[in-house]
Amino acid sequence: MSSKGVTYRLKSHAEIEAMRAAGEIVWRAHQVAASLVKPGVSTAEINEAVETFLAEQGAAPLFKGVPGPVPYPAATCISLNEQIVHGIPGKRRLQEGDLVSIDIGCRLDGWCGDAAVTHAVGRIDDRARRLLQVTEGALHLAIELLGRKSRWAEVAQVMERTIRQAGFTVFEQLVGHGIGREMWEPPQVPNFYRRGMDFPLQPGLVIAVEPMVGMGSKEIRILPDHWTIVTADGSLSAHFEHTIALTEDGPQVLTTGSGGLVWG
Repeated sequence: MSSKGVTYRLKSHAEIEAMRAAGEIVWRAHQVAASLVKPGVSTAEINEAVETFLAEQGAAPLFKGVPGPVPYPAATCISLNEQIVHGIPGKRRLQEGDLVSIDIGCRLDGWCGDAAVTHAVGRIDDRARRLLQVTEGALHLAIELLGRKSRWAEVAQVMERTIRQAGFTVFEQLVGHGIGREMWEPPQVPNFYRRGMDFPLQPGLVIAVEPMVGMGSKEIRILPDHWTIVTADGSLSAHFEHTIALTEDGPQVLTTGSGGLVWG
């Protein structure tokens, strides 16, 4: 399929089912991670538990070894507070009041799944809780609209408006993506209206929708580790993501299990 010069491949029913199997493992891995979100636990401990779980399921971690100035070194991305995405797990321990975004991907039988959730560590203030609600709400809104709209720009426009009206920021340098045999496939999936990045919504399309939302400036920067992306002003951020397939029966979230969209 081609749209405005961008070529991407629609998936068959059998391919979507294979991706659903990968997605369910991602969802189950999130349950493992969520059980460890408490003060005093290090991000490395969460990463190790997820990597062990993926190995037990016969799945490969999707992020580990991704090329860059230095290959990505971990099975998960764990980002705290002002860290938006691609945080590298390490010795840092969770503290009461933190926001921790956990992004997990796996490859199973050659097919990928990818999902992220931001957790509150213990008690957080009302503004931070509202940030989580709005960001996760934008993802659920997108899932709903995928079954009612014909083009992505229509969905993104509503997402962006909802986020901005709540008083929060959309990071325009960061977008979602198509997904399939590879983690990053065309098309790019922005969380904001951009006509030049539009594409039609049709059965067989599989995309990772991932609103990344901030409390302050829309500007970002990359830390010296070459991976961690943070808010330029140090303000809080949140990130939620699901892998979603468009089918004849409507949108289907592939990164979920028998518990539905519950994260843990």
